[in-house]
Amino acid sequence: MNEIGNDSDATAVVRIGTRGSLLATTQAETVRQGLIAAGLDAELVIVKTAGDLSAAPVQTIGVGVFTAALREALTDGKVDIAVHSYKDLPTAPDERFVIAAIPEREDPRDALVARDGLVLGELPAGARVGTSAPRRAAQLRALGQGLDVQPLRGNLDTRIGKVASGELDAVVVARAGLARIGRLDVVTESLDPVQMLPAPAQGALAVECRSADTDLIDVVRSLDDANSRAAVAAERGLLAELEAGCTAPVGAIAEVVESIDEDGRIFDEISLRGCVAAIDGSDSIRASIVGSIDNAEELGRDLARELLDLGARELVAVTEPAASPSAVSSSAVSSPQSAHTGGATHV
Repeated sequence: MNEIGNDSDATAVVRIGTRGSLLATTQAETVRQGLIAAGLDAELVIVKTAGDLSAAPVQTIGVGVFTAALREALTDGKVDIAVHSYKDLPTAPDERFVIAAIPEREDPRDALVARDGLVLGELPAGARVGTSAPRRAAQLRALGQGLDVQPLRGNLDTRIGKVASGELDAVVVARAGLARIGRLDVVTESLDPVQMLPAPAQGALAVECRSADTDLIDVVRSLDDANSRAAVAAERGLLAELEAGCTAPVGAIAEVVESIDEDGRIFDEISLRGCVAAIDGSDSIRASIVGSIDNAEELGRDLARELLDLGARELVAVTEPAASPSAVSSSAVSSPQSAHTGGATHV
């Protein structure tokens, strides 16, 4: 097995850490293909996390268990890169790591998968709708349709299967996940942000490296999409200023839009919408802002402060417990299979 000993080892195999689900490995494979196109040899390394082994609700175990094990493997030198669903990462910076690339983002909207091809407005009162996110549950209840919102865990196939089996009338999941695994055919409605704002950074990937691996960082940066990075910075700036956990009922969506100045010149700006909703659906606060793309994170913080002035602090609950060290520990590394055959090893 080739291992990266230092940045000057051009023949080393770059080990890409990922969770083992179909969605996670599909996401990581897009990164692997990008690195191969950039001239690197790369392979996937599967990292088991406590979240993958638990059937408890996400707000109980904490979404951090999905990212902590990957970061542990990165710190321990078992992998060289970690690929995260960006929305799962804590907002606090960690000087040990650099998010070297945010590839072009998938459609960040939520998607409804419902029986009989129904759209959200056609679901009757009492319809059983499954979701894994307090944010979605809060916004669904706030619609006032009398939906029976139920907790949901499992991979995408499991969630979709609960509709097919009749256990649930509908589920709400991230559209990006279905797009990446080629299952957009099951979507009965892509939810307009007017109805439901997605999670901050939903649909975006974070490709993370150790801070010291400067040569590798330089190569990985070739995968970065500037507009996706700016949009995510604005959304996560909002989340950070609210001091809300990743599972708190906070929604946000930012877009890079074209504007025209008084001299007729076209330039890019960030348009950001955000919301905070009570878990029981009794209240929902929304606001929006437009500003400089070069100041995206501060724009998000400005909008968060507006939401707080409107009463959002009372609606944001601390819902994400800290994961115990034992819960995120990884097992031994087995011998990797060939990167060229799409094989993966396990951590």
